Amino acid sequence: MPAPMMAPMMAITPLSVTVSRARLTYGGTLLFSDLTLELQAGRTTCLLGPSGVGKTTLLRILAGLAEPEPPTCVSTGDGQPLAGRIAYMAQQDLLLPWLTVQDNVLLGDRLRHLRPDAARVERARALLDRVGLAGRERDRPAALSGGQRQRVALARTLMEDKPLVLMDEPFSALDAITRLRLQETAAETLAGRTVLMVTHDPLEALRIGDRLHVMTGRPAVMGPALEPSGPVPRPVDDPGLLALQAELLRRLAE
Repeated sequence: MPAPMMAPMMAITPLSVTVSRARLTYGGTLLFSDLTLELQAGRTTCLLGPSGVGKTTLLRILAGLAEPEPPTCVSTGDGQPLAGRIAYMAQQDLLLPWLTVQDNVLLGDRLRHLRPDAARVERARALLDRVGLAGRERDRPAALSGGQRQRVALARTLMEDKPLVLMDEPFSALDAITRLRLQETAAETLAGRTVLMVTHDPLEALRIGDRLHVMTGRPAVMGPALEPSGPVPRPVDDPGLLALQAELLRRLAE
């Protein structure tokens, strides 16, 4: 069955973002120092690395949820602040239990004190359809499985129409087939956005990432970008992709 149609996301000028001279200490241990990460405008950058290396904190610094240590600098290509231009999907779904599934997807409107019009409601329902939750709009989060809750969180993130999208392990709670389908949904819906996605799955990064970086070591260093060829989402059985997966695993083991 073909994917349901929905109104396209708003046309937004692609935004480039650079984190430079980033430094992070935790519990007296230096996790990284003088780290640089460039997010190219309109492209998806995937960040991989072992647990505890500082990937999520780097994401939170960009989101404005963690205070950067000097001399960390976050800059944008247009020189404007990032505040108000970010959609952030955390590892936890963070759904509000007293709201319906549909109202959770429309939470951004509520927080901005806006009443969703018919077009916004229709888009929320179409996104829920795309992530496999058609007919569950009036359910509460307690009635959903962990994977279903994460799908609602993904729909809420896609609903925001922001130029910078930050995603922390967005598909980690899903079964393999659903994960592949939602990778495709995210890749298609976020085309033209600047995306930074943290993932532990090399194949996932290779399917939907334009540029891939690996953080390893203590203090961590940022490896050179790996740039798979071909449009996203890439097929899982692409021999070239499988060869690059071996290269990513080698980098992760260093």
